[in-house]
Amino acid sequence: MGRISFSCLFPASWHFSLSSQVLPRLLVPSLRQLLFIGLVICVIGLLYLLLVAGKGHASWIRRENRFHRHLARVTDVDATDTSNPDLNYGLVVDCGSSGSRVFVYCWPRHNGNPHELLDIRQMRDQHRKPVVMKIKPGISELAKTPEKASDYIYPLLSFAAQHIPKNKHQETPLYILCTAGMRILPESQQEALLEDLRTDIPVHFNFLFSDSHVEVISGKQEGVYAWIGINFVLGRFNHVHNDGDAVVEVHVPGNDQQEALMRKRTAGVLDMGGVSTQIAYEVPKTEEVAKNLLAEFNLGCDAHHTEHVYRVYVSTFLGYGGNAARQRYEESLIRDAASRNKLSGQRVGQTAESPILDPCLPTDLQDEIGTSTQRLYLRGTGDFDQCRQILQPFLNRTNDTQTSLSGIYQPAIDYSNSQFYGFSEFYYCTEDVLRMGGDYNASKYAQAAKGYCATQWKTLKERFDSGLYASHADVHRLKYQCFKSAWMHEVLHSGFSFPNIYKNLKTALLVYDKEVQWTLGAILYRTRFLPLRDIQQESLKGAHSHWRHSFSFVNNHYLFLACFFIVLLSIMLYLLRLRRIHRHTVQRYTPSSAPWLEQGLGSPTLPINL
Repeated sequence: MGRISFSCLFPASWHFSLSSQVLPRLLVPSLRQLLFIGLVICVIGLLYLLLVAGKGHASWIRRENRFHRHLARVTDVDATDTSNPDLNYGLVVDCGSSGSRVFVYCWPRHNGNPHELLDIRQMRDQHRKPVVMKIKPGISELAKTPEKASDYIYPLLSFAAQHIPKNKHQETPLYILCTAGMRILPESQQEALLEDLRTDIPVHFNFLFSDSHVEVISGKQEGVYAWIGINFVLGRFNHVHNDGDAVVEVHVPGNDQQEALMRKRTAGVLDMGGVSTQIAYEVPKTEEVAKNLLAEFNLGCDAHHTEHVYRVYVSTFLGYGGNAARQRYEESLIRDAASRNKLSGQRVGQTAESPILDPCLPTDLQDEIGTSTQRLYLRGTGDFDQCRQILQPFLNRTNDTQTSLSGIYQPAIDYSNSQFYGFSEFYYCTEDVLRMGGDYNASKYAQAAKGYCATQWKTLKERFDSGLYASHADVHRLKYQCFKSAWMHEVLHSGFSFPNIYKNLKTALLVYDKEVQWTLGAILYRTRFLPLRDIQQESLKGAHSHWRHSFSFVNNHYLFLACFFIVLLSIMLYLLRLRRIHRHTVQRYTPSSAPWLEQGLGSPTLPINL
């Protein structure tokens, strides 16, 4: 039988030959063997694709998502493109005590990933201004004429309807949420106002609106919405975190195994208004004692996915705002002065010549408080430390552990791994006059406040007239800055028990140069199930979309695999050709036609040059 010889001249000259009896086992495998070898090589190629190309694609997707989130923050001031058919809209009407405002929000189609939230932003008009409108007075003023509630709200909804494309009205959710002003009304008056809105609004507007879309929300709900809105803008609900991001260990509620989840640390919120003070923060670990004080909710669109489940402590303290605290303090001064004068028979504080000395007013500032029938004259001594001591009883603290203002239970805060943002009076007290808003430092703040209080009122007025303070600071701020500085300090450190060395409090008016309203958190929470609609649509074209995005990144890997399979196919075809040559040789040189086999002659050489 013949021999097959191989020779090659490049890169070096070599030559060898094989007997055809050995060749079938080495170079001429059976068809079954060829198929097996091809299958093994294909599996290896697929594993390479999954391990190498898959990782590359995932990292590319993460980089692309981070880039788009950053880009959204930068371009959020651009006018909203209402011609975009994939843009969705939503309305929230905030019916407050002094007036009502409508906020128009928009968001692109959900990307189909159930682990991500809607990318909701505030709509901006052609002049790049937020689409917001406010009317006065508050809706609670219509308590005796509830039939006028729909007429009252009509201008707000008409304004919003003009900015939203008409073909989008039917799928645009509308929420009317009433706060403090409505809470103080009797329930019968509340229901009469809400019923008029439920009945008449669907007649005049084609928004997505149901009976449950209009209600009076509690202070706890309002606080949760504010917490959601701020953390959403800060990007704390995006669980794809970098190495530099602060993370926290969270025990997800409803997890039977109680496995800890590591995710981005959320920010707590401190907000001191004129009437009330509020605190809200996430409680990462379960505390049985505080369960009834916590708001537990899932921001995700799928109730079975617990990665967006949050447990937030929220508490609102009425009477602990800056102005309300000053009013309580002045009422106390009037009562104490009346009692002392009655016992001593004197008239201290009843004339400007014999005023009561007030350490919470700037030095030598003269002020008058009380009514015309019970007038009291004050003169400031500007003693910040004494003012703080006097204000201690107004916190109504108890001796119980883990309690804050008015003895309300407060879950433990991990001060070593937490962050808080202070808004409203927390910002005004640090920035308007002291000019140290931003990162809060307790010792520097106390030193600056002490210096301000001790400054002569005449000097403070001269500085104010020279424009040395913030543009929105007024004379009222100058007069009561000393008191409010001391009150803010005591609420933070004595009331909420923040240590003086705490470094992770940032006082702010805006977040990323935007005023964040609780209405953003409200629509984010109330529209959390809308992504399910987009996810179902995305699942129909998910495979094509995945291929299209993957190819944009891993085309080099596909090119390599394509070349690899072409070479593999060429080798297999070549081996099949060798098989056919072998068969042809066997048929040609049978024993009857090849007597040289019997004679032991050498076989003819079949040259094959490579």
